Amino acid sequence: MLYRLRIIVPVTLLAILGVACAGAPSNLAPASSSSQSVSTTTAVPSAEVRPELARHFQGFDGAFVLYDLNGNRYMRYNPERCAERFIPASTFKIMNSLIGLETGVIPDENHVIQWNGTKYDVPSWNQNHTLKTAIENSVVWYYQELARRVGKEKLQHYVDAANYGNKDLSGPIDTFWLEGGLRISADEQVEFLKRLYSGDLPFSQRSLKIVKSILVLEKNESFLLSGKTGSAQRVTPHVGWFVGYLETNGNVYFFATNFESSSPDGLANGDTAKKNSRDILRDLGFFQ
Repeated sequence: MLYRLRIIVPVTLLAILGVACAGAPSNLAPASSSSQSVSTTTAVPSAEVRPELARHFQGFDGAFVLYDLNGNRYMRYNPERCAERFIPASTFKIMNSLIGLETGVIPDENHVIQWNGTKYDVPSWNQNHTLKTAIENSVVWYYQELARRVGKEKLQHYVDAANYGNKDLSGPIDTFWLEGGLRISADEQVEFLKRLYSGDLPFSQRSLKIVKSILVLEKNESFLLSGKTGSAQRVTPHVGWFVGYLETNGNVYFFATNFESSSPDGLANGDTAKKNSRDILRDLGFFQ
């Protein structure tokens, strides 16, 4: 079943960042690899539009948003699209993990769900998985089984409580984030990640801590990168996501990237979004 639904969300905060921080890139500022709490501020964030980032989206319709925590600043490429909602695909695994832990369906990150023997095109899926390995390998069947065990009523409760995207769980319980009614914008992804990081979501601190730990992709003495890809290949146009946050030089930068393409080549996927996100961040002075 193919969906072409688009919903525009009003842009309440326009565009992203430039940073003044000692030892940081002049055009953007990089955070230490240790987690810090997000400060609450009532100040209106500043915003910047970066049209030159279009070079990272050649052949695609895409968007990028970055929020600088210490500077309370947003930077955006294609701000109108940043406010547009798209199906979350596997980026919903962040939320799904939180719900599974909070309901006790998944007691911890090492809980194993047995593979049922179905052969998948992705070799790493064809085995038993824990929550940790399932999110690392983006194992769809694991999260489908998790959702079935949680049930639609509890899923809806937590999606509503977290104000996640359009909160529409229409469609089958095990595919609504892949080809159902759920939609979320890049701007909303960033706000969700900010609340995850600061502990301001309607989940226990234990659940939040576990999910943050399994989202870590790369860690060294200079930075810590956490995130999740998403590939919406069951809808047309295809959509690719990469959402996450970068901790470096005592600061945290939350970001979301999405790509869209009607081409059948499948290049509008999470891997493309992840690569281009890293290229954009490198352009902005990170990973130097």
